[in-house]
Amino acid sequence: MGLADASGPRDTQALLSATQAVELRRRDYHMERPLLNQEHLEELGRWGSAPRTRQWRTWLQCSHARARALLLQHLPVLVWLPRYPVRDWLLGDLLSGMSVAIMQLPQGLAYALLAGLPPVFGLYSSFYPVFIYFLFGTSRHISVGTFAVMSVMVGSVTESLAPQTLNDSTINETTRDAERVRVASTLSVLVGLFQVGLGLIHFGFLVTYLSEPLVRGYTTAAAVQVFVSQLKYVFGLHLSSHSGPLSLIYTVLEVCRKLPQSKVSTVVTAAVAGVVLLVVKLLNDKLRRQLPMPIPGELLMLIGATGISYGMGLKHIFGVDVVGNISAGLVPPVAPNTQLFSKLVGSAFTIAVVGFAIAISLGKIFALRHGYRVDSNQELVALGLSNLIGGIFQCFPVSCSMSRSLVQESTGGNSQVAGAISSLFILLIIVKLGELFRDLPKAVLAAIIIVNLKGMLRQLSDVCSFWKANRADLLIWLVTFAATILLNLDLGLMVSVVFSLLLVVVRTQMPHYSILGQVPDTDIYRDVAEYSEAKEVPGVKVFRSSATVYFANADFYSDALKQRCGVDVDFLISQKKKLLKKREQLKLKQLQKEKKLQKQAASSKGASVSINVNTSLEDMRSNNVEDCKVMQVSPGDKMEDATANGQEDSKAPDGSTLKALGLPQPDFHSLILDLGALSFVDTVCLKSLKNIFHDFRDIEVEVYMAACHSPVVSQLEAGHFFDASITKKHLFASVHDAVTFALQHPRPVPDSPVSVTRL
Repeated sequence: MGLADASGPRDTQALLSATQAVELRRRDYHMERPLLNQEHLEELGRWGSAPRTRQWRTWLQCSHARARALLLQHLPVLVWLPRYPVRDWLLGDLLSGMSVAIMQLPQGLAYALLAGLPPVFGLYSSFYPVFIYFLFGTSRHISVGTFAVMSVMVGSVTESLAPQTLNDSTINETTRDAERVRVASTLSVLVGLFQVGLGLIHFGFLVTYLSEPLVRGYTTAAAVQVFVSQLKYVFGLHLSSHSGPLSLIYTVLEVCRKLPQSKVSTVVTAAVAGVVLLVVKLLNDKLRRQLPMPIPGELLMLIGATGISYGMGLKHIFGVDVVGNISAGLVPPVAPNTQLFSKLVGSAFTIAVVGFAIAISLGKIFALRHGYRVDSNQELVALGLSNLIGGIFQCFPVSCSMSRSLVQESTGGNSQVAGAISSLFILLIIVKLGELFRDLPKAVLAAIIIVNLKGMLRQLSDVCSFWKANRADLLIWLVTFAATILLNLDLGLMVSVVFSLLLVVVRTQMPHYSILGQVPDTDIYRDVAEYSEAKEVPGVKVFRSSATVYFANADFYSDALKQRCGVDVDFLISQKKKLLKKREQLKLKQLQKEKKLQKQAASSKGASVSINVNTSLEDMRSNNVEDCKVMQVSPGDKMEDATANGQEDSKAPDGSTLKALGLPQPDFHSLILDLGALSFVDTVCLKSLKNIFHDFRDIEVEVYMAACHSPVVSQLEAGHFFDASITKKHLFASVHDAVTFALQHPRPVPDSPVSVTRL
């Protein structure tokens, strides 16, 4: 009992607090607080603009600190390497680096063929860019190096600028390879310049225009391109080089035409290698929890295929194409051929954007998973320097590989030390072991590439998932896939980006328009078509658009507003103009007749003439009354008698109201535009809003605006939207404030005839 008694006052106090809270909310709902329009908000005061420090003064005052900060910002290894936890991370990074290097070796050799280059240049591209990214990158888990999509994009450029045949004559293979290396290295330098430049001016947001459906559709189409490009190595065919739009179709047709010329030994070699790799990958998937690291199927395949080819003489006896001579050691740096810049600028920009998009997407995935941050602008700089310096050392453009990145993470990699270890392992192969793989069949490398495409080709199932989730994203995916297949990789990307942006514009042109109603006993307003509890406030229409209003949808906004309000505004305005014009014409005729009769009365003499004049004037006035009756029309544009309304109209200050003219009046006296969705306004939007004010005032409906954000209000002020007729008193902080004010100030009666001019 004592405990119960002790808790009694507390329960009573809690009950009183809850009652007070309910009462406060009830008072708020009934608007016992002051209504806040824009003028009231500005009277409350607001903070001024934040002071901006001038960078040049900061630079002069603390140049040393500024230089140090810039160095640490653009060279992240100086920040994290001194804090590197050797005991906790070194063993995992060592194992991860070895695992990635084992994958990097066969993929580097294979993807060099994909780029149309000798295999050794794939090893160079697996060493220099990886080590540069170790110094400048911010992601701890992505594996930079050769990648199938980038390689096939480079291959399309090298084959177009350094074709295998010229004027129906075969070019010397050594000369052709040297020219292709020159093109690829120059392309890498140009790609690096683009990426570094975009990163320094903080254009990392550029990748946001590549949506996920676009990237997935593009990589899927690129995987198909890669698959088709490897058919000549699988079947042992010699094909003509095709470039430009429809090049993929021409290649497929040529492969089908030359299938009878296939080498059986090459086909068997590719098939056996592909089956073995698939079996190894299946084992890795099933036993990944039991195995400390994945079985290096690609490396074992390289070693086994090279030994079998050397022992059985596949090249000399069976005619199987092999990799050939692989020079040992590193090549000296070579300056890029600046004369090729004009031919490569378009492809370089496309490759730069695609490479960065792939890298930053994977980087953000791993960063979210492990709780650190990836700087998109610094990633652009890091990739750009990797390609720029790599191009000087005759590498081709690189990005990050999804398969190697997953291996680097799953085998215990914690930092880019794993990437540095893998690059050192590749360096050892370049210097000492590379020449051992000269008898490796190219069909085996083609099989490695095709098997590694399995993940990207699985993205074809996106069609079903996007069909269920979002049809607009499906349309982007299909257009991107088709454009990339038909128009090649560079034009396909441009077409898909343009289409994606146009689709955004089209979707903003057709937003969701709604009439809002109030949820009972709250200040919440919802679409009456979606919420059964929401009811329209009598005499007030609240209109909202789900998108911002700008030049592309301003007309649609006005049309939807007039349609949803249930009033034919344009018809009422036109009829009002006609009737007012007829009234003015009748008045003018009346004055002319009176003047004429006055002249006749002045010229004539005698009492009889005066009586006739007075009689004529009375007849004329009675005729004028009959004409006014004829002027009145129904909503269906039919004339009807309006004598009964004459006495009521006499109360108006003039005869220009809808009621006086016999026109139907709207069933609401106030219109509230909920502009909470507006993020900006342009000049077209300003004119459209002004026209809405003028049109609805012409039909005796007052217009208010609500829920405008501060930047939008500033833009309205800059556009001189507010004037004597549209003041800031028409702009309220919330829809509920505007509704309450409108209910307190019903249909206005104009002191003078309303202007009907439009902007």
